[in-house]
Amino acid sequence: MKFVGKMRGAAAGLSRRLTVAVAAAAVLPGLVGVVGGSATAGAWSRPGLPVEYLDVPSAGMGRDIRVEFQSGGAGAPALYLLDGMRAREDNNGWDIELPTFEWFLNSGISVVMPVGGQSSFYTDWYKPACGTKDGGCKTYKWETFLTQELPQWLAANRDVKPTGSAVVGLSMAGSSALMLAARHPDQFIYAASLSGTLNPSEGWWPMLIGVSMGDAGGYKADDMWGKTGDPGNAWKANDPTENVATLANNGTRIWVYCGNGKPGELGGTDIPAKFLEASSAGPTPRSRRSTSRPAARTVCSTSRRAVRTPGPTGASSCRP
Repeated sequence: MKFVGKMRGAAAGLSRRLTVAVAAAAVLPGLVGVVGGSATAGAWSRPGLPVEYLDVPSAGMGRDIRVEFQSGGAGAPALYLLDGMRAREDNNGWDIELPTFEWFLNSGISVVMPVGGQSSFYTDWYKPACGTKDGGCKTYKWETFLTQELPQWLAANRDVKPTGSAVVGLSMAGSSALMLAARHPDQFIYAASLSGTLNPSEGWWPMLIGVSMGDAGGYKADDMWGKTGDPGNAWKANDPTENVATLANNGTRIWVYCGNGKPGELGGTDIPAKFLEASSAGPTPRSRRSTSRPAARTVCSTSRRAVRTPGPTGASSCRP
């Protein structure tokens, strides 16, 4: 994989506690078929865990954003877990598919799962995100939310450390996690990509991403970053491979997990899942190193606590 090749030689450091915790987040989904897998019965963390549903205000997106949250204690760093292309509006896929909150109970790590963002790539879109399948348009300013509004709110309202955290993204969010770390190194000193598209500006990838976004909600890739030939080329600006020097110089610890180019058992009979396995080809999973800088803005308001009750598990949000 071109990205992994460019990452060789980058150096970094991270606390052992956070390294082990995030490595678990990166490795364990593979045991239940993160690529294209269907919802697993009993995957939800057990009832009774100290999980909160927070409605965090976003001035950038003009609405409250639901966040699933489990505190790791006062002043704990955070682990941000980002969803795949078919992110749902009720729960984050890391909670729907896996007992993630159970894994990190008493770990000293606060778990942060933003809900929603279908086809968003967790970035700030150039234009309104108008999906044909939900019949409306919305503002996508996910990078602003994740790096300014949410950490400021969590610091003020849940005593979460706004720096020294980690971000893990699967599928769609794999490249997002690395670019968030590239641009905001103080906030994210660790980043992991699971079956991510790490060179989205190259070749056919903009077209393929557009096809996937059209299938997952009817969104248009041009509304996200414009056309690849536009001045400034936002596709390259959001491409981890094109920004690997920044990642290396910043010193974030990077983990990249991907397939070997051969459709396998994780995809089952699902053709899109098999395509994702093949297209995210690369070497055997291993750790790499790298990172980047944050902006700061404060938006604070009310939140709502809710009793956690497992809901219905639908189709996997990990599919392309």
